[in-house]
Amino acid sequence: MAHYRLSTLGNGLRLITEEMPALRSVSVGCWVDTGARDERPNEAGASHFLEHLLFKGTEELSARRIAETFDGMGAESNAFTSKEQTCYWARLLDEDLPVGMRLLSEMLQRPAFRQNEIDSERQVVFEEINMREDDPQDSAFEAFSRTVHDGHALGRPVLGTRESIGAMTRADLDGYWRRRYGPDSMVVALAGAVRHSEARELVEELFGEWSGGEVGHSFSSNSPSASVGLVERDTEQAHLVLGGSGMDRSDERRWAFGILNLVLGGGMSSRLFTSIREERGLAYSIFSFSHSYADSGVWGIYVGTTPRQTAEVMELIDRQLSRIMDEGITEAELEKARGAARGALAMAMEDSQSRMVHLGRDEICGLEHYSMDERLGRILAVERSDVTEVARQLFSGPKTLGVVGPFAESDVAGYVT
Repeated sequence: MAHYRLSTLGNGLRLITEEMPALRSVSVGCWVDTGARDERPNEAGASHFLEHLLFKGTEELSARRIAETFDGMGAESNAFTSKEQTCYWARLLDEDLPVGMRLLSEMLQRPAFRQNEIDSERQVVFEEINMREDDPQDSAFEAFSRTVHDGHALGRPVLGTRESIGAMTRADLDGYWRRRYGPDSMVVALAGAVRHSEARELVEELFGEWSGGEVGHSFSSNSPSASVGLVERDTEQAHLVLGGSGMDRSDERRWAFGILNLVLGGGMSSRLFTSIREERGLAYSIFSFSHSYADSGVWGIYVGTTPRQTAEVMELIDRQLSRIMDEGITEAELEKARGAARGALAMAMEDSQSRMVHLGRDEICGLEHYSMDERLGRILAVERSDVTEVARQLFSGPKTLGVVGPFAESDVAGYVT
């Protein structure tokens, strides 16, 4: 029996729920199938700016009224924007779900876009951009993303730029909302103390009259080449992100890469952490990661180290990548990674917010909905040979480096040849 229930309204909006009978709370997420890569060049940052503005009031509700109503229920509410989706969410008591859902539905369908709120929130976004640029680790990740997706929509910062946000008008924001928001592009996901039949009745009432046509995408391919994105800055640490092309979100190799990622840089006993931090004390923070999108993906390694130690650290990273391609991983590493993945998954699935995110993201991305046991089965099915094959396929390709530190480009160009 499926662990979730799925319904589609007449206007195309999808509702997906998972009941967790032991809980008194429910997490709800309204997922919109639009993000930074859907923006036109002059709209850079519109998805994120819009996410802010939808909390600033509707035709009937002020920003203060929205905030006070959520606060008065003891609810958590927020939103986030990524390269491909935007999600507005709340976590609240089951008895307060109708009120919380009504607020979200008003925000999504009837934003006011008051000019004074746009001007005020524009300053807030400027401060968010300033905060991100002041963080050298964040800046290194932005440099990596911009360079690995050179000239591609995926390389645009989710926040936009000062220039794009400064030039964005009320008409631009309203036009983007009308073009990208609608029932066909939306999934409402709920997990916790909720019955599907009651949720469907509520969603029909609140969203059933929303109309709009199909919201599509015009994705283009992206083929990274060996390159460096350098932000010259007089920092005490050098911040480096090294990586390359990964896999899209539906690639079946993702299960093997999950194991590979844990062995390489996924914890305090991983190869990178052990060889670079524990054995030599060359870094405080080092880890590996991956990001997957509809049609592409990236893998990468982040490290922060004293600038004069950069060459030694990069040599050790290259050595670990070569070793894993040549020798693979051990049986003990495979079992440890399986156990780590199993434990992390099981603990995450005890939380209604995590389950809502799994439901909503998988549905809006068109992925299969796996139960926890099915996910564990996929993890346990990964063999050492699968990990070695994925490592050879990904790590042998062109590499990109994002760097923040006191360097000239000639100082770091050799790390990606």
